[in-house]
Amino acid sequence: MRAMLWVVGVVGGALILLGLLLEAVRWLAIIGLVALLAVIVLAFVRGRQVVHRHSAGRR
Repeated sequence: MRAMLWVVGVVGGALILLGLLLEAVRWLAIIGLVALLAVIVLAFVRGRQVVHRHSAGRR
């Protein structure tokens, strides 16, 4: 009986840790996607600035 309680306790603890880990992975994925979008937008804006400067310099 005592061994079964230990097994249930360990499995329950493992499931709780797994749930917390999956929640953390989900939030890290969301943060990563937001950062990726920010980098893409900044690269696009910087690229347009460089192209605009080159076309303005040639006039």
